[in-house]
Amino acid sequence: MLGIAAAVLLFIAFLINAGDVATNHVFTSTNVMLIGLALLALHLSGVGGGWTTRRRR
Repeated sequence: MLGIAAAVLLFIAFLINAGDVATNHVFTSTNVMLIGLALLALHLSGVGGGWTTRRRR
């Protein structure tokens, strides 16, 4: 799930950068890209990795 969110944020950052959209200082393409890369790093490290199995003994 974090990988999908990262892909969406990186695509939005690309659109902001490619379209030269004027945004405020918080919502710049660089900030959105960094949030997307942080989510991608969390996804690759296994956080929010989906299904977990619990075994009964």
